[in-house]
Amino acid sequence: MTEKLPARSVAVLGTGIMGSGMARNLARSGLDTRAWNRTRAKAEPLAADGVRVTGTPAEAVDGADVVLTMLHDGPAALETMRQARDGLRPGTVWAQATTAGLEGLEALAAFAHETELVLVDSPVLGTRQPAESGRLLVLAAGPVPVRAAVWPVFDAVGSRTVWVGENGADGAATRLKLVLNSWVLNVTHGAAEALALAKGLGVDPQGFFDAIADGPLDNGYLRVKAGQLLSGDLAPSFATRTAEKDARLIVAAGERSGVRLDVAAAGAERFRRAIAQGHGDEDMAASYFASFDDDGRA
Repeated sequence: MTEKLPARSVAVLGTGIMGSGMARNLARSGLDTRAWNRTRAKAEPLAADGVRVTGTPAEAVDGADVVLTMLHDGPAALETMRQARDGLRPGTVWAQATTAGLEGLEALAAFAHETELVLVDSPVLGTRQPAESGRLLVLAAGPVPVRAAVWPVFDAVGSRTVWVGENGADGAATRLKLVLNSWVLNVTHGAAEALALAKGLGVDPQGFFDAIADGPLDNGYLRVKAGQLLSGDLAPSFATRTAEKDARLIVAAGERSGVRLDVAAAGAERFRRAIAQGHGDEDMAASYFASFDDDGRA
């Protein structure tokens, strides 16, 4: 494989909570950035930052050196890339950042092979604020000759890139992302349940925080999620609906590898209940409400 030159243009497919911040940082870095979103109105504000908003995925990818997908799940990414097919050319580098799970990635890898794209499996770790500030952690697997091509893209959206393999189709980066997400989701549920129990027992949450302060039980992420709940600000940095999807991908990956993940399965059910209560588009800290009745009260 011939070594690729650093990308000068990038197409971002999917401009939700994560993709919008990524697109802005790509444009600010000097890359010719095009973006497509299923609901175009949600992408239009990106034009003020120099992003060219397109009407179709095919228009977005036409002539782009790198295509970056950041969509809800594997099937959404596959459907979008199929819509983009007429604008794709053999040899284009595809940085696939959607958390797709193992089966989802297999379908995407098959499409990449069929269309002669160079797949870089590149999920990211982070939420809204790191995406907006260009401080995501990029987990990547892909051929060495294309790493120069994606370097300007990953450098613009992330603070660090960790290469874990040379074959984008074997799922090394996706597997690592699932392990990391299992920890993130479990910490979120832990914070939610601790605060729910404190409420039920009539315990002042500050007493909990004072007791763990500066010790091995303290946790910055716990404090962030607890802070959201205590302030009542559940603007999503990671939506409950997306968290449920990821939890189920984690459980499926465990089942596929012979690992029983009881906590992850219970967590997925907590997210489902929170969604049923109307919290699907709020931050995943809304797991808290699954501890109570349907109206969210003890």
